[in-house]
Amino acid sequence: MIGRTFFFSLLAATLSTGMAMARCEDHVPQPKPQNASRDIVGADLDTIVERGYIEFAAYEDFAPWSHEKDGRIQGVDIDIGALIAEELGVEARFNLVAAGENLEADLRNWIWKGPLVNGRVANVMLHVPYDSEFACRVEQVVFTGQYHDEEISIAYSRDAYPEDPPVPAFFRFDTVAVENDSIADFYLSAFPGGQLIQNMRRYPTAAEAMQALASGETMAAMGPRAQLETGLTPELDIHTPPLPGFAVSSWTSGVAVHFAYRGLSYAIDDVIDAALQDGRIAEIFERHGLTHSPPALR
Repeated sequence: MIGRTFFFSLLAATLSTGMAMARCEDHVPQPKPQNASRDIVGADLDTIVERGYIEFAAYEDFAPWSHEKDGRIQGVDIDIGALIAEELGVEARFNLVAAGENLEADLRNWIWKGPLVNGRVANVMLHVPYDSEFACRVEQVVFTGQYHDEEISIAYSRDAYPEDPPVPAFFRFDTVAVENDSIADFYLSAFPGGQLIQNMRRYPTAAEAMQALASGETMAAMGPRAQLETGLTPELDIHTPPLPGFAVSSWTSGVAVHFAYRGLSYAIDDVIDAALQDGRIAEIFERHGLTHSPPALR
């Protein structure tokens, strides 16, 4: 489950490092791959340019970011990968991958080591959440090219809430849809005293949670803003209220590159920075009907 992969990893990083006196003070170096061929651990920028293509790993079934529809791979992340490839002067090739148990596993499988069966590492992994403490601990990966700040929001029926948009406390009485085992599910379930659990409705995906809201099965839905926006109808609206006690209610998404290929990471960061400055990233989000939030980290 992608929600669990992303957000529980960042939550664990946040909680485990909250008492550290300095960034990465308590970190233990991790093993780096040794004596591996280039086919296993990726390729440097010169090799990518010489061969004429760059390989991206993107999450499968992850609309609006990356998914397959009508036989075509598409989404915001796919367009961003295509932009990177165009600026580097090479062809973009995409591999849609399943989310693993956590973010470390995904980075190990698709960036610095490779899966045990069926697959090989990519040159770049898209839609990787950035956290400075987490990044310090995963030495095999360079986290770069941050392009969007994501946040947890609430979508709701205009008829159900004609005056004030709902906040989590409303769900003591009102129904709310969430993706099962997502960060929104985790947060609402942990609301003091379990007061909200009886009104929570869990669905396999955020898209299905939004479908439930649109059909009137629930009065609201909670999750990452972009995934909620994808399912908006004229009868629905969305807002981002304060979320007290939420350790990871927002995060920055970027890309990951093998630690040995700093030149590639610098080139990609330059492409993303230029595209943020001239509006091309914002245009991609607009084409998909999404709100772009430029990353505060840059």
